[in-house]
Amino acid sequence: MPNAVSGAGGQDVSAIGRTRLAESFDTFLALLTTQLKNQDPLSPLDSNQFTQQIVQMTGVEQQLLTNDLLKSLVSNTSNGVSTAVSLIGKEVRAASVDAKLQNGKAEWIYTLPRDANDVKLEVLDSQGKVVKVLDAPNEAGRKAGDHTVTWDGKDSNGVKHTDGVFSLRVTAKDSNYATVPAMVSIEGIVTGVEQSNGETLITVNGTPVLWNHITTIKQAQADPPPAETEDDPSDPPPTPAED
Repeated sequence: MPNAVSGAGGQDVSAIGRTRLAESFDTFLALLTTQLKNQDPLSPLDSNQFTQQIVQMTGVEQQLLTNDLLKSLVSNTSNGVSTAVSLIGKEVRAASVDAKLQNGKAEWIYTLPRDANDVKLEVLDSQGKVVKVLDAPNEAGRKAGDHTVTWDGKDSNGVKHTDGVFSLRVTAKDSNYATVPAMVSIEGIVTGVEQSNGETLITVNGTPVLWNHITTIKQAQADPPPAETEDDPSDPPPTPAED
């Protein structure tokens, strides 16, 4: 679906209309100024006439602004919202350093493109302040690939933080002290979609994430049915009820 109706030369009709409106308004003001300067003092210009013209031009301008808004809504619907809505209920991984602390737990995944010699993990609050330096990963946590990080919500003094959004900062160096660029992601079920400042956001584990930051999508797995208990052959048969 095109984002705008095009006129001659492929120009946006709204843009053409706005240009012509501006030219007409400038011409109108020039004529009005000339009329006011040269009007007959005994027969002044009827103010109702040019007031009506100003109102008409204002109405045209409002219509152009309405057209722009509708165009934006159509663009959002075709370029994000409809696709994002189809993700509700699916399990996704999205690039995001932010994760929500809820029920005493926040979880991230950091991915190393190559082995690192040293990895530092820091949890930051919404103001960018470090609230916890997590234990340094072991050898396995410094290998190339995905690694899960879980934080219990307690800061360096053991004080438990209330639920909210926190960030993970990963600083990785190789044996030559060169930076290993780690990517941080979150993973979970998509529970909502929203529009904010022209951007389409999805909600993953309570955290809003740009929908186009998704890197993987999986069908959410249903919980397995409860296992049926089987009678132990060694158990004695039930005692018949007495009359």
